[in-house]
Amino acid sequence: MLHLPGGVSAQTPAKGARPIFVLNSLDANVSVIDPVTFTERKRIPVGKEPHHLYLTPDEKSLLVANAVGDTLTFIDPVTAEVQRTVTGIVDPYQLRFSPDMKWFVTLANRLNHVDIYRWQPENAAEPLKLVKRIPTGKTPSHQWIDSKSSIIYASMQDSNELVAIDIATQSVRWRVPTGKMPADVYLTADDKFVFVGLTGDKFVEVYDVSSGPGKLVKRIQTGEGAHAFRAKGDKRHLFVSNRVANTISLIDTQTMTVVSELPGPGGPDCMDLLADGKTLLLSSRWARKLTYIDIETKKVIRQINVGRSPHGVWTLDHAPRQ
Repeated sequence: MLHLPGGVSAQTPAKGARPIFVLNSLDANVSVIDPVTFTERKRIPVGKEPHHLYLTPDEKSLLVANAVGDTLTFIDPVTAEVQRTVTGIVDPYQLRFSPDMKWFVTLANRLNHVDIYRWQPENAAEPLKLVKRIPTGKTPSHQWIDSKSSIIYASMQDSNELVAIDIATQSVRWRVPTGKMPADVYLTADDKFVFVGLTGDKFVEVYDVSSGPGKLVKRIQTGEGAHAFRAKGDKRHLFVSNRVANTISLIDTQTMTVVSELPGPGGPDCMDLLADGKTLLLSSRWARKLTYIDIETKKVIRQINVGRSPHGVWTLDHAPRQ
């Protein structure tokens, strides 16, 4: 066992096991969890306030967005070693690649704009080239990009809006009002409906975006503080973490109803689903835990201590994200 500074120990990874990553927003580091021994292997120092993460299109790097640090940390998703740090990425609170692998989009939560970058991995000196900075509403929060890589759907947390940005013209296509404090955004696989979690309320709103500006078609009651989404991987069901209610609701996206409820202790935030489709991983933000939830029995089966204010959680061994 390797002992690291600050009393954190690093376990030797189990053979063939690919780690689970948890972003500790207030500690400016990433917990690396061994999925076999269920222990924290090590902590990786990154930039200030890491909140969200995303895999590069070639699946060779996990990008950690350090919002206050204005940097991206590239981490090997298998070995958990830092590959490089890209500076000059302004306030990258939330991030996403377009499906066609051409564009990389960040939401500047503090600075009220959306940045569109050209992804050019062959350019080691400048893998991300800023193409357009687009002023938006107040506090851009979360985003989704449609399957055609043509539209970015982004929530504006403090101006209560859903904004659609045209990637070809790099301009706002439309904006519609939402309920209180919209957070995570999820687009159905057929590109027809956008689901928006309302952290300032107890609802998930559903917008028809199949033609023209989004039209509100349903408000689904889930729980207080409806916040983050994770698809079940069957192109039909969607988990939503209810941060205030300390629950997780499972939504049938076809009937637009809640069909199950799971426990979500400690201020549930981001989620990932293991490849077997049976275990949901949850960052319990106020409890400083990574929580394992058995979907079938609807019970918490394990909690692992991590750092302060755990936010993003991710593993390469995950179920499909639609």
